[in-house]
Amino acid sequence: MPEVSVPIHILAHGQGLTLPAYATAGSAGCDLRAAIEAELTITPGGRTMVPTGIAVAIPEGFEGQVRIRSGLAHDTGLAILNAPGTIDSDYRGEIRVILANLGPDPVTFHRGDRIAQLIIAPVARARFEPVAELPPSSRGAGGFGSTGKK
Repeated sequence: MPEVSVPIHILAHGQGLTLPAYATAGSAGCDLRAAIEAELTITPGGRTMVPTGIAVAIPEGFEGQVRIRSGLAHDTGLAILNAPGTIDSDYRGEIRVILANLGPDPVTFHRGDRIAQLIIAPVARARFEPVAELPPSSRGAGGFGSTGKK
């Protein structure tokens, strides 16, 4: 896979945590960890912003996408509210993850638990060009299931 260099700053409350890492050679996302001092429980229907203890400098032309780990979503019902969360290349603050508990049971995290994954992806900027009407397509304006279920 192609690589891009991403400078990372470990914040004081992130000291001692494992750096973001890819679990396998084919992993698209690297794991982000909870930089919390005390146990954190998200009750059913609750939401919270979890610090990761890191800040990054994503190169221009790229973005960071923060997504829930699939196993965590399946096992607990947790979701990232603004999924995927976007980290712009000019943002230099701490990466924080907005987790919501959509499941029936409380979910508890401890310091260093893997809470999300970060994907670094290229982006293109749109140059919008006003037109009187859009060119036709085979789909037209159909949406929200208009292509069928099967």
